[in-house]
Amino acid sequence: MTTQYESLFQRFRRTQLLEGPTPIQRLHRLEHVLGTGVRLFVKRDDLMGLGGGGNKLRKLEFLLGEAIEQGCDTFITTGGLQSNHARLSAASAARAGLACELILTEVVPRTDVAYRRNGNILLDEIFGARIHLLDGMENALYFADERAEVLKKEGRRPYVVGAGGSSPVGCLGYAACATEIAEQELAIDGGFAHIVLANGSSGTHAGLAAGFTAMGMDTARVRSYAVLNTAEKTQKTTRDLASATLSLIDTTKSIAPNTIDVVGNQLGDGYGIPTPAMLSAVRTMARTEGLLLDPVYTGKAFAGLLSEVNSGAHRDGDAILLLMTGGLPGLFAYQPAFEDALRVS
Repeated sequence: MTTQYESLFQRFRRTQLLEGPTPIQRLHRLEHVLGTGVRLFVKRDDLMGLGGGGNKLRKLEFLLGEAIEQGCDTFITTGGLQSNHARLSAASAARAGLACELILTEVVPRTDVAYRRNGNILLDEIFGARIHLLDGMENALYFADERAEVLKKEGRRPYVVGAGGSSPVGCLGYAACATEIAEQELAIDGGFAHIVLANGSSGTHAGLAAGFTAMGMDTARVRSYAVLNTAEKTQKTTRDLASATLSLIDTTKSIAPNTIDVVGNQLGDGYGIPTPAMLSAVRTMARTEGLLLDPVYTGKAFAGLLSEVNSGAHRDGDAILLLMTGGLPGLFAYQPAFEDALRVS
């Protein structure tokens, strides 16, 4: 399948950051504990060697490719204080020999030392990124564009991309991943009934939707859980971004109406704010499969999936794929939240 659709991406400059396809693993122990008859699988996009791994590397392959093709020497991007995208941008830029500047905004109401100094932001500094810290009211992308103008006057050649690397070019990473999943699921009896993931800046869901549409496959089976904005806003952003990404791949096709499935019941009080369901879900995955989920993205998506499975929303024998997008360093930034939860577990 992947070979058949390689031509979709050949015209785009790509910087190799992955060592190959990430594995899909079956969660046998979790299935046994749940006892529902639903087959559960996880795609290990956390298993990437560069920078601690994670889904943003797929986007960065195309973003850095474009930056290098344009002769840029500085990669500028935005994100929250504990942004996984920022961490992997810093690591990838270091690998590619580019300078990296991160415009980080304090968007999560946490002031504890673990959140402000541990996790991703610690690694940003280790990877050599220059960090500009803004308060939650400032426009990070506007600041990034202004910073780029300053660098241009100094003779530098900056490349700017917004939060999550979720531009149409960045989304090509998950359009390509859709072809990877399509090939891997040939080994799964009946294929995947649903593919479940978290949705923040919408680039991962949008890329998958564009990729599956380009291959003529079912886009509606991709279900994401909104973790940044409301489901309604996230759905619109995802649909628009998927359409823009698809237009880069194949102008003869379009995203079919009502095929972008976004659920909003795991957002809780907002982005990056722990929920009891997420804390429980992270413990469940750790204690059944020995796998660690991040608290901001996949932890909330897995909480949603557990709720679906336990409520009987899926049929006996259905195969469900959870996209594990990485973000492990975030666990260390949320140490106080997990410590409090463990006291009562």
